[in-house]
Formats: sequence, C-alpha cells, structure tokens
Amino acid sequence: MSITLDDVQQARQRIAPVAHRTPVLTSRSFNERAGVSAFFKCENFQRGGAFKIRGAANLIFSLSPEERSRGVVAFSSGNHAQATAIAARHLGIPATIVMPTDAPRSKLEATRGYGAEIILYDRLREDREAIGRRISAEKGAALVPPFDHPLIIAGQGTAALELLEDAPPLDALVVCVGGGGLLSGCAAAAKGLQPSIRVFGAEPEQANDTWQSFRAGRIVSIPPPDTIADGLRPQAPGKHTFPLIQRFVEDILLVSEEEIRETTRYLMTRLKMVVEPSGAVAAAAVLYGKLPAGIRNPGILVSGGNVDWEVLAGL
Repeated sequence: MSITLDDVQQARQRIAPVAHRTPVLTSRSFNERAGVSAFFKCENFQRGGAFKIRGAANLIFSLSPEERSRGVVAFSSGNHAQATAIAARHLGIPATIVMPTDAPRSKLEATRGYGAEIILYDRLREDREAIGRRISAEKGAALVPPFDHPLIIAGQGTAALELLEDAPPLDALVVCVGGGGLLSGCAAAAKGLQPSIRVFGAEPEQANDTWQSFRAGRIVSIPPPDTIADGLRPQAPGKHTFPLIQRFVEDILLVSEEEIRETTRYLMTRLKMVVEPSGAVAAAAVLYGKLPAGIRNPGILVSGGNVDWEVLAGL
C-alpha cells in the first residue's frame, strides 16, 4: 500500500465541507531561541480542536449510503473520537466511540456533546481495538480506526499539503507521531510536492515505540506508555503507517516529559496558543535542538489544542 500526492489531493476535496484550512503562524521569540525560522501549522484551530477531522471525514465520507445507514464505530483517547462524532453528525448517522476511562474530561464531554454514544474501557487491562471490532460486528457498523487505514492517512496528509502551499519554502517538516497516521500522511504529501524536503517524526521518550521500530527496521510494541502526551500513547506504529514512515521519514526525534511541558507553557505564554501536550511535541523537538545541524526553515505541525484546564494549570 502506498499513499500518493493524488490520494491526498482527492482527500482535500472530499473533506472540504467540514475541515478548516488552519492558519500558519510564526514567532520571533521562538525563532530566536531555537535558531531557526519556523512556520507553525496550527491544527489546534481545527474543527474538533485537532487534525483528526481530516482523516475521519475522509474515510466516513467515502462510505456508501448503505454503509452509512449502519453507522460508524471508532476507538480513541479523544481527538479521533471527536472527529468521528463530528463527521458522523454532519451526515446524520450514528457513531459509537470506545474511549479509555482516563481520557481527558474535556475530550469525553466534547465527544458526548457531538452526539456520539461512548463505551468506556480500561486501557491498562483491555484491548480497545478488540472492543471496537466486536461492536462493529454486532452493529454492522463501519470501523473508523484512528490511524492505520489508507483513507485516514491520506486525509491527515492534507495538513502538510496546506502548510507547504501557505508557507515560504521549507527545508524540513516536523510532525508528532503516535500511531503514525499524521506523520505518514504528511510525509507522503510533502515528499510528493517537494522531494528534497527532510521529514522528521517527534515522539515522547516515554512512548518511543516508533523510535524503537524505526531503528529495528520492524514494528516494535511497548507496554502502555506513561506520558503527559495522551494523544501519543499507541503502543506500536500501524501496519500501514510504518512502511510509509520507513520510506519517507529521515529520523524520529525524542523529547522528554519536561521538554513537552515547557514547550506547552512556552506556546501559551509567548505565542498565546492553547496547545495540548501531544500537540507541542513537534515544537519541543525544534525548540530543544533535536534537528540535525543546517536546517533553517522547518515547518512544525501543531497537532491539537484539546487539554483539560486542570492539566494546563498544573503546567
């Protein structure tokens, strides 16, 4: 399976009714501290507060009328849950979402607010994918996975497509990685548009399954990770996403929990942007000098802004 630039461009047309074209911002203070001229693709201003609407809408809007009538099922810690609920509501179809009991309260409440039925599970003891597949079989509903599906990947890649069109020429692209849907889709889109661009993933040190997999040359699974970046807790990259990461991505950059916290604080106090810890991971990699020497104009994906106020205050 391969995702092409044409797949991403088709996805952009398909999701246009629900996905915003989010802004690209710059920060003089960030650039001075990091020693680069960075451009932020701000998906924290996206519908549902994160990039996930791009992939969820691309898959759901591709369903046949008969498939739509039976509804959709998804499993997610929050952002994909909201995105699936928004896309389903747009079409007037039912959505059932499997969410962990420790999902951020703001994400649980928002998903319910979009009209979805929520099924809670214990992420330390239960398999969310197995629960989702069981519900899908019982209801006859279409499964909308959070990252490991060609249509999801192509939809997420539209963020990079917009960034490269709206920013001056970039020499690198930095994208956070959990299951790899955003990174693989953006990497495929960026390399399709600009083959010379260097693409990097950014991952928490305490959730380094993609970093390990990238170095081992095969998918490596880790125990449930303990990281403040709750959107980056998948235990392994996907079977579809990982080959694309191997093909298009130069390296995976690791950041510490304190670097994530400090960058989240920095983005709020200096750029005046509310960003969830997961959404700050790519910026943290640039702010703390993880990029190879010589990169001057990186594009940074700010993946989302859905964070509980209690967590934000704690930072």
